[in-house]
Amino acid sequence: MFHNFMKKINSLKSNNSPDFEKLALEIFQFQAKHNLVYKEFIDLLHINPNKIFKITEIPFLPIEFFKSRKIVSTNAVVQQTFLSSGTTGSSQSKHFVADLSLYEESFSKGFEYFYGNIENYTVLALLPAYLEREGSSLIYMVDDFIKKSKKPKSGFYLDNLEELAKNLKELDKKGEKVLLIGVSFALLDLVETYKFQLKNTIIMETGGMKGRRKELIREELHQILKDGFDVEEIHSEYGMTELLSQAYSKGNGVFECPPWMKVLTRDTEDALTILTEGKSGGINVIDLANQNSCSFIATQDLGKTNNKGTFEVLGRFDNSDIRGCNLLLMK
Repeated sequence: MFHNFMKKINSLKSNNSPDFEKLALEIFQFQAKHNLVYKEFIDLLHINPNKIFKITEIPFLPIEFFKSRKIVSTNAVVQQTFLSSGTTGSSQSKHFVADLSLYEESFSKGFEYFYGNIENYTVLALLPAYLEREGSSLIYMVDDFIKKSKKPKSGFYLDNLEELAKNLKELDKKGEKVLLIGVSFALLDLVETYKFQLKNTIIMETGGMKGRRKELIREELHQILKDGFDVEEIHSEYGMTELLSQAYSKGNGVFECPPWMKVLTRDTEDALTILTEGKSGGINVIDLANQNSCSFIATQDLGKTNNKGTFEVLGRFDNSDIRGCNLLLMK
């Protein structure tokens, strides 16, 4: 339906604009009709899609459904199935992507929106937990970044921390722009083994200890990394298997979305109630790039929204099940 998607989202100046709300409602009406799982969920809530006129009225699909149901809004052939990492004894989320070009344009435009052209960076990727499994959407994105950077030292570094440290120090000393993107536990391994004094490198953590280390609160993790790399800020990427867009933080754990993505928070006791700015609740994500699956997802993350559309991630739900989704999960 939305073949001119990038043209539409490139025209968006802000996710707080009337144009964003108009496009979001247009996509909602389409998915409420063509996404059978989402339609069933809306029906069980006794909500009439024709009576939804604001994005705060849109029901958000619990992210758990990506583990048990096929979430699609089109009959198009699936080009790629992305899989979540999962944990021992848990099932994986599956995101069936019908148009990889949407994902590629979304993550490329999203990075450029915050950091400029990826071709200006040497991309060093330290993502062992993701490289060791199949179907990672993060690996797909970073691999594309590495290819587009066209820098000789760009690449994935699995166990070769010595080579990574050497390249990182040399590139930074030369004044080249470097993006080091890594999973938290691997970045900690790096700074515990080597010492750095970086001036031209962006350190970006993608979160998660993946069972390799004790979980740390963000402030503690970032302080260790700031000290280890000798940088003023630690950047972060907020994305997940079920999304095609990413939010970024340039420091202090405050994330900003590109104009086609928006975060709201919901009441933890009443999932259909959207909270006002500054109040903590469950994170709901509107990802307009998800036109072929579901653009309205209730995540398992806890957070709060701030002014100017920024948000913070405060933690996870204690219970892995999100209230209100059991009816469909048992079907």
